[in-house]
Amino acid sequence: MECKEFEKIIPRFIQKKMDYPTLNDFYHHMENCEECKEELTIHFLVSDGLARLEDGDAFDLQQEWKICVEETKRELEQNEMFLKAGIYVEIAVTIFIALILFWLLI
Repeated sequence: MECKEFEKIIPRFIQKKMDYPTLNDFYHHMENCEECKEELTIHFLVSDGLARLEDGDAFDLQQEWKICVEETKRELEQNEMFLKAGIYVEIAVTIFIALILFWLLI
């Protein structure tokens, strides 16, 4: 993912409106590009900070930002685990079908 594309979809990340492939690319770009990570952090702090000020709530935006990043990482790890499990299931079913066909043909 290029930096310009990253910056363009920051609002979608903050609103939690990204599909898995886009979120995965977005997260990995953020982890490897300090400028984009800083830009995202600023957007998050400003957008959530303004909303909180309007509501009059007490808040710790730095902590909430850390939680947001951790939740994103956990979501990506869970999706990755399910994708890998799906591949293993497909392999097992393919082997099972091949064994049944082999057994029927003998």
